[in-house]
Amino acid sequence: MTLISTPANPVPEGAVTGVLKTPDGVALRFARWAPPQGRKGTLLVLPGRAEFIEKYFEVVGEARARGFAVAMIDWRGQGLSERALPDPRKGHVGSFAEYDVDLETFVREIVLPDCPPPLFALGHSMGCAMLIRAAQKGRRWFDRIVLCAPMIGLAGRAGARFAAVTARTLRLVGFGRSYVPGGGSIAVASLPFVGNVLSSDPVRYARTAAIVDAEPMLGLGSPTVAWVDAAYRTMREFGEPQYPERIRQPILIVAAGQDEVVSTPLTGKFATRLRVGSHLVIAGARHEILMEQDRHRTQFWAAFDAFVPGTPLFG
Repeated sequence: MTLISTPANPVPEGAVTGVLKTPDGVALRFARWAPPQGRKGTLLVLPGRAEFIEKYFEVVGEARARGFAVAMIDWRGQGLSERALPDPRKGHVGSFAEYDVDLETFVREIVLPDCPPPLFALGHSMGCAMLIRAAQKGRRWFDRIVLCAPMIGLAGRAGARFAAVTARTLRLVGFGRSYVPGGGSIAVASLPFVGNVLSSDPVRYARTAAIVDAEPMLGLGSPTVAWVDAAYRTMREFGEPQYPERIRQPILIVAAGQDEVVSTPLTGKFATRLRVGSHLVIAGARHEILMEQDRHRTQFWAAFDAFVPGTPLFG
């Protein structure tokens, strides 16, 4: 399946793309890149809600410069993977277990057979939630995992118990497939830069918007009530004190100091309960650290290079 190229965001050379079917019949788009000659190892990059493969082309280039092959998917219901509802702008799943199926299918059918070991993983926001779930269930696919602004708990009023109860109630009375109250079909990537809570970098923000302008099918609007209810259920599990203690995987958590989407304090509490983990807060960064200004991104990559074995050699 074709990757979308724009002047400011060309497709990195050597891309292999395709579609795989999950056991429950959902078509997922994937892309992978071989490592530079003489290098070994693969970085699996898992985007957040409403994101897509093309948004991470810069990250793909930076990972390959460090010696990695790269593998990515569009989660079900976003990017150019199959959408669940007639309105393709609705971000919808009934349970995050559906994303578990996406990740396991991708790892078993594409990553393990076609990508060179050792395997590492990098997730953003919702993508982090899926890596946490996999690690807690004992999936030892990756030598190390890096979580960027993980969706462990929401910030502000969205993180209040009332919000979770409201989502559950609306779902129970039949509004599960409706947009969350106050939401709509405008693509997240098309919202104005002024007042946004995702990135303080106008150039990278405009780059993402231009990708969706070039291919509107990549756009995704607000989540449905069912998606939000499923997210709250997953985050409630993360909040149990024993949950992080059961994880045996080495994990680096990088949080954003100015995050208004997910809760940086709750992320810190989760990190302190990990058996094998490190935690860093990048002061001044907003939620999308990898789409932020260079001064924030440089700190992220320095932490990544210090945590993932061997990468400082690949500068």
